[in-house]
Amino acid sequence: MGLSFFGLTSKTAPQYRVSVFKHIHEIVFHGNGGYSWYDVYNMPIWLRKFTFDQINKFNKEQNARLEGKTQGQSNLITPDGKVNKDLFPQFKNNNKPKTSYK
Repeated sequence: MGLSFFGLTSKTAPQYRVSVFKHIHEIVFHGNGGYSWYDVYNMPIWLRKFTFDQINKFNKEQNARLEGKTQGQSNLITPDGKVNKDLFPQFKNNNKPKTSYK
């Protein structure tokens, strides 16, 4: 089976099939219930690629916004999961309500 039909060969067809199913999964999963597997599978290829690219673009922009918000904030937990003892006094009394009785 060395002949190719529209550029697919016996070696590239499984890779293409996996990428199609990954696109379908990503659109259905990240579409927040707006797409069913059947609808995405039967979409025209250009529309499926456009939808996947738009979801991907939105997620990248959202991640960039979230990273921008978290920079400059201090965190008591270090990346390895331990408490940062140097920052602990800053956060120690911030959550206590002040009492007015004597």
